[in-house]
Amino acid sequence: MKENMIAKKSYAFAIKIIKLNKILIQKNEYVLSKQILKSGTSIGANVEEAIGGISKKDFRAKMSISYKEARETNYWLRLLKDTHYIIEEKFNDLNNDLLEILKILFKIIESSK
Repeated sequence: MKENMIAKKSYAFAIKIIKLNKILIQKNEYVLSKQILKSGTSIGANVEEAIGGISKKDFRAKMSISYKEARETNYWLRLLKDTHYIIEEKFNDLNNDLLEILKILFKIIESSK
């Protein structure tokens, strides 16, 4: 079976988000940690649903949801950085991965029209 790049990258990103969530909880930050956990892991979950889509329309819809969840995750990451819950290096690492995921998702959505 051919390796799916976006599935692999979104899964690896979800693992990083889970680890970030653990750090935020240690800092007693529960609201933002829950928000970024939900959106950051939802990216890959929606990619998986898209891969199993029953039609091209279903595939595109799930990839679009994944893209929107990635945009939301970008918002939470910026907020965490700007409120000093995460350091610049951690932000850059996560944000670089996320920007790559966003670009791939956008290309997938555009090419599936």
